[in-house]
Amino acid sequence: MLAIEGLRYSVDSNGSRRDIIPNLSYKFSKGKFYAITGPNGSGKTTLAKLIMGIYPASAGSITLAGVKITDMPIHERARAGIAYSFQHPARFKGITFRELIAIAANTNETTDILRLMKRVGICSFAHLNVPVDSKLSGGEIKKIELATTIARNPKIAIYDEPDTGIDLWTIEPMVKLLKNEQQTRGVTTVVVSHNRAFLEAADTVLIMREGSFFFAGTFSAALPYLNDISVCDYRTCGDRTYDECFR
Repeated sequence: MLAIEGLRYSVDSNGSRRDIIPNLSYKFSKGKFYAITGPNGSGKTTLAKLIMGIYPASAGSITLAGVKITDMPIHERARAGIAYSFQHPARFKGITFRELIAIAANTNETTDILRLMKRVGICSFAHLNVPVDSKLSGGEIKKIELATTIARNPKIAIYDEPDTGIDLWTIEPMVKLLKNEQQTRGVTTVVVSHNRAFLEAADTVLIMREGSFFFAGTFSAALPYLNDISVCDYRTCGDRTYDECFR
């Protein structure tokens, strides 16, 4: 479904080039659930944004269903079937739940809009005409973000830290929603998260370190690494101490 070959992303840092993703290769299979985790600063969100086209690759290639998309802009990747859910969803003054979902789903049919709202656990009669603005709670704005993501029926759905800003009671229903989308609609699901619930739900857990995957496997096999994820050998620390080593 999605193949990454020799992917590299570099940025300018103090007059020199620094590799955030040095040389990453991996193949994501169709209809599988992946959870990407690892220490802060290991490159998780950077990788997700490279796949979506938010960041341009410095080298390497990204191929979707046999089509090279490395140089495609974001809107063309979206048309090709990639959807992205941000860690901190945008809020929009002057636009309602109904209008935003209608744009994402490309429909004005009330029945379709209500069905989408129900899929993500939004009470349609209470929220249909409510503005998507700063008055909403973290859980409400996250649900509308999920609704706009699944509304396009993507081939690949990427969720960056979907549990950010929501209460503990919302996490389990969210995991069930993403698993249901994966299992019933064949959506290749990629979740960037530290949350155990998402890692347990994944078919494959990918642990990143310094821009590379050093582990790919089941949650049970990943546990020894996850339990020790704060130790310094996850970085080349030498005699220095890095705060980001510790979760």
